[in-house]
Amino acid sequence: MGEWQGPLEGLEVNPAFWKDRRVFVTGHTGFKGSWLCLWLKKLGAKVTGYALEPATSPSLFAAAHVSDGIYSIIGDVRNREGLAKAMLEAQPEVVIHMAAQALVRYSYQHPVETYEVNVMGVVHLLEAVRECASVHSVLVVTSDKCYENRERNAGYCEDEAMGGFDPYSNSKGCAELVVSAYRQSFFTADQRVAVATARAGNVIGGGDWSKDRLIPDMVRAFTAGESVSIRNPDAVRPWQHVFEALHGYLLLLEKMAENTQAFAQGWNFGPEDAGAQDVAWIVKHFVAGWGDADWNIIRDAEELHEAHTLRLNCNKARRELNWRPVVDLELALKWIADWYCGYYAKEDVVLLSQQQLEEFQKMVAI
Repeated sequence: MGEWQGPLEGLEVNPAFWKDRRVFVTGHTGFKGSWLCLWLKKLGAKVTGYALEPATSPSLFAAAHVSDGIYSIIGDVRNREGLAKAMLEAQPEVVIHMAAQALVRYSYQHPVETYEVNVMGVVHLLEAVRECASVHSVLVVTSDKCYENRERNAGYCEDEAMGGFDPYSNSKGCAELVVSAYRQSFFTADQRVAVATARAGNVIGGGDWSKDRLIPDMVRAFTAGESVSIRNPDAVRPWQHVFEALHGYLLLLEKMAENTQAFAQGWNFGPEDAGAQDVAWIVKHFVAGWGDADWNIIRDAEELHEAHTLRLNCNKARRELNWRPVVDLELALKWIADWYCGYYAKEDVVLLSQQQLEEFQKMVAI
């Protein structure tokens, strides 16, 4: 098994900031949370993770041995006392909240669970922060779907109305409102803690096996030698590689440490306009990178509402954080196909994941 080597050099992310910094990550067993922990470990941070067991098998968490070198706690954010106890024991300086029920279609089937996790989970987290004197920066990760979607082509800015048609999207809008209320009620006067939110686009990358997500659905079908069925080929989403969003989160947290309240806001992290493509475009290009594979279009028998067009305006992050996307969508899809092909060929997943992070490092450093 490959080993993660020392801190990254040359990235805009500052390795000296993260070296030995105590970081508390909820949702560390999930797809995004696992990649974040791999990156934080490489930066030398002291990571405590708090989450349920991985929701899928296989999972990036298991495949890349994410638990090696961090303190991993299996727990539920709906358990307020358990979450507060874990945070007090960890005494983190930085808290990154990624635990969520993250699937639109699942939210139709399980709306109560979705609101419990995505809304009350945020409440429980912020209550734990209030009780933990070591914390100075908190980032709550929500979603681009938190906005009231008017099906327009222009990107949504951070100051636009929260909303959401389906339970998942609506719960993310509610989470944003919870953070805003807590910020104004408890954290603005208390200059010790800065609380921000991050709204990323459709994040894609190797190691995601979630149900009812486009690329995991393709991978499952292709590895089984089956044709994948595509429900909404014309739906436009702001696709981006997972590294892009995580890079933005880390930069934001560094800025929050420098100026406690100035960056305690909502932030969009999305792709360039070329990254907003329809589902059929993604399928065609992923199939080209995968090789021999087939797909077809079906109409959604359940007729569940999903937004057709969604774009983000990320000018604020570009201007104030010096953040910008660097991986074009075709390269992102190639990396993803390479990762899954390597996994199924029984390559060293730890080494493979490290190599992709280092490729991203080189691109950011340019």
